[in-house]
Amino acid sequence: MTGRRDFLSQPAPENYVAGLGRGATGFTTRSDLGPAREGPSEDQIKEALAKRAAALGFSDAISGKKEEEDDNDERYQDPDNEVGLFAGGVYDKDDDEADRIYREIDEKMDKRRRARREAREKAEREEYERKNPKIQQQFADLKRGLEAVTEEEWAALPEVGDLTGKNRRSKQARQQRFYAVPDSVLAAAGSASELGTTVVDDGVASTTGGSSGQDGTMTNFAKIGQARDKVLQVRLDQASQNGTATSGSATSVDPKGYLTSLAKTQLPGSAAQVGDINRVRELLESVIKTNPNNGPGWIAAARLEELAGKIVAARNVIARGCEHCPKNEDVWLESIRLNEGRNAKIIAAQAIQKNNRSVRLWVEAMKLEDDTRSKKRVIRHALDHIPESEALWKEAVNLEEDPDNARLLLAKATELIPLSVDLWLALARLETPENAQKVLNKARKHCPTSHEIWIAAARLQEQLGQGEKVNVMKRAAQVLVKESAMPKREEWIAEAEKCESEGAIITCGAIIRETLGYGLDEDDDRKDTWLDDARGSINRGMYETARAIYAYALRVFPTSKTIWLAAADLERNHGSKEDLWAVLEKAVNAVPRSEVLWMMLAKEKWQAGEIDNARRVLARAFQQNPNNEDIWLAAVKLEAENGQIEQARNLLQTARQEAPTDRVWMKSAVFERQLDDLDAALDLVQQALNLFPASAKLWMMKGQIYEDLGKPLQAREAYSTGVKAVPKSVPLWLLYSRLEEKLGQLPKARSVLDRARLAVPKSAELWCESVRVERRAQNMKQAESLMERALRDVPKPDQGILWSEKIWHLTTRPQRKPRALEAIKEVDNDPTLLVAVARIFWGERRLEKAQNWFEKALVRDSDLGDSWAWYYKFLLEHGTEEKREEVISKCVGVEPRHGEVWQAVAKNPKNARKSVEEILKLVAAELQ
Repeated sequence: MTGRRDFLSQPAPENYVAGLGRGATGFTTRSDLGPAREGPSEDQIKEALAKRAAALGFSDAISGKKEEEDDNDERYQDPDNEVGLFAGGVYDKDDDEADRIYREIDEKMDKRRRARREAREKAEREEYERKNPKIQQQFADLKRGLEAVTEEEWAALPEVGDLTGKNRRSKQARQQRFYAVPDSVLAAAGSASELGTTVVDDGVASTTGGSSGQDGTMTNFAKIGQARDKVLQVRLDQASQNGTATSGSATSVDPKGYLTSLAKTQLPGSAAQVGDINRVRELLESVIKTNPNNGPGWIAAARLEELAGKIVAARNVIARGCEHCPKNEDVWLESIRLNEGRNAKIIAAQAIQKNNRSVRLWVEAMKLEDDTRSKKRVIRHALDHIPESEALWKEAVNLEEDPDNARLLLAKATELIPLSVDLWLALARLETPENAQKVLNKARKHCPTSHEIWIAAARLQEQLGQGEKVNVMKRAAQVLVKESAMPKREEWIAEAEKCESEGAIITCGAIIRETLGYGLDEDDDRKDTWLDDARGSINRGMYETARAIYAYALRVFPTSKTIWLAAADLERNHGSKEDLWAVLEKAVNAVPRSEVLWMMLAKEKWQAGEIDNARRVLARAFQQNPNNEDIWLAAVKLEAENGQIEQARNLLQTARQEAPTDRVWMKSAVFERQLDDLDAALDLVQQALNLFPASAKLWMMKGQIYEDLGKPLQAREAYSTGVKAVPKSVPLWLLYSRLEEKLGQLPKARSVLDRARLAVPKSAELWCESVRVERRAQNMKQAESLMERALRDVPKPDQGILWSEKIWHLTTRPQRKPRALEAIKEVDNDPTLLVAVARIFWGERRLEKAQNWFEKALVRDSDLGDSWAWYYKFLLEHGTEEKREEVISKCVGVEPRHGEVWQAVAKNPKNARKSVEEILKLVAAELQ
């Protein structure tokens, strides 16, 4: 028995893995003791496989496979990377159509989701800003509180610094550090008293002493700045005079023809720096020597010589450029520009010999001729060489004064260039109507994708009086859709507006009628889209286009009250009275249940003086809307305004029986109060409160009637009971507080407002009234404290009235403008705040700015009567009579209903029968 172990009993070699030659990587089982052995690395496996392959004679195959695997790894490493996947394929018409369809689907889906996505993003952004306010917002109240810090307290604040011993010693060391004086300072000091000879600009030698201050040691920066400004002004003036097209003070340059459209520029010798010109000249010479076939380099070199005032050198340079670049038309055009008269014609002839296919050179040669006959000869030579040039044919037609000759030229041009839409249209305009139809039919065959030709055909039918009978645009839409050449809706609207501006009203309507619905389906917000289109046309002054858009929208949505109201508003502002009546008649027939449309029609009839027709309209409205309170009240107003008091009273009595709503009862009491029958009004209010105890307006009216009767205690009881019944009514709380203040009960008024703020938190009106109560009581400290609390409690969008109160009554005059700037940053576009800013500019006599801010406030909220009154009061002092009349007419058209002072004046029973103009003047007189 030998001492050597058998094979199976021997220990395994290091890193041995059973079956490695077959590709095994090793494994461990639960029966293994201790931690599992770590298998061989990837490099070891590859090395073993390579040895095995070498032993078997497969080394070449393994290397080839490795290269293939590396190649595959590079190509397919990222499964999402599809770049170049179909690079070898052919991109045909079907692929282009598929891409276009997918692109249109993506645009449509993005358009449908945009509004919701933007709304969601806006809400998320606002929520994030609310949860994560800026440091500036967190400390805004503390910064406002710094106003109370006096100058002595500011001066007493200690300076912030590091007073440790180490830093103090290092600071002292830095303060005691010394530096050597430069030699230049010593040399300047040594030559300060010497005499020097200098040559001034005029070449005269002058000797100055050191005491004169002009020895070179002192620099007059003011004079240097003035000289630089003069040079800059000269360059700007020349640039403004040498533009290709000048309109007012602005200069526009064609970017495509910039090199060929620069006019001759020559600066004075003193302005152009010789050193700079020499350096640039060396650079450009290097450019043209290195690459003599570079046309822009020759042009730049010639321009440089021209700038330096060496026009002959510039011509020589560009002539060399023409020799080196005979096929570059820009170089030839520059040479023509630099030369004049006969030389320019010779150069143009040489250029055309080298480039007889250049349209620009032929046109430039034509412009060099003086008489029309020579120009025609040049253009005809050009057409012999380039018969397919549309630009040359247009130039030839423009030169013809005889329409017959122009017609012949256009006929030949359309034969040679059958795809030119402009040439076909020009030929159709010159032909008789009958021949124009034939021309346009040929044009449609050659250019089936041109919508301009179809529009021209429609306008021709309108010109012949067949616009209503022959619907050309319907056929146009069908053909263009079939050819996949249908323009977008916005482009059709632009074409319709163009037709309207040129007087083709029927064609304008036909375009809108046949194309407005293209590209929109029921899932889109078609109504809102069309309303936006109509408003855009109105803003551009295209009212017929807007009428056509409304007409089409009403065919799709015949019962839409919004569209009917918009159409009626268009006729009221930009149409005739008869058109407005016709639209409203169609509206009430289409939407008979809309009391708003019935009342609009009755009002228009009444304002036109047709009282009987207005009564008939209201009678028809009663048939369609029985027991409707709005129609009842409109009938009452109609009778009351025309002096039929008893008839109006009977109508109100019938309305209280047929349509017993709180509004009908309130209007009944208001009617009696306007007639100064306070007892009857009070009786009606008592009866109404028994039926409608939660009506805040009835409680307010009861208290106001008691005040008119001189019974403040009963008014207090009415207000007190009312705020318990309707605790959320802010106007009721305000009336209650003001009554207590009027009675001299200041603590009770404060208590009422405290209770009101608990019942209606975050109300800007209640906080503002609390501030005013303290201000009227001369308690300014408490007023300022309440204002700070109000600005923290009230949401920012509602703070306009608070900031206005603070700016005008709690801020000194010098601080009003900074406070207004802070308010605008916080609140932005509140009309009350905008009026306050306008009043600040008014007080500073900056009248134009004040007027702009007043108009901003009116645009922001035209229903606020106080803004109109402030603007009218401003114009009474600084406006013209025309401007005042304009403001009054606009105010009457808007009929504002809100505003603190406006409502108080308008709802006064004494002003019940007064017009909007009279109310405006009363409010303007009331404002302080």
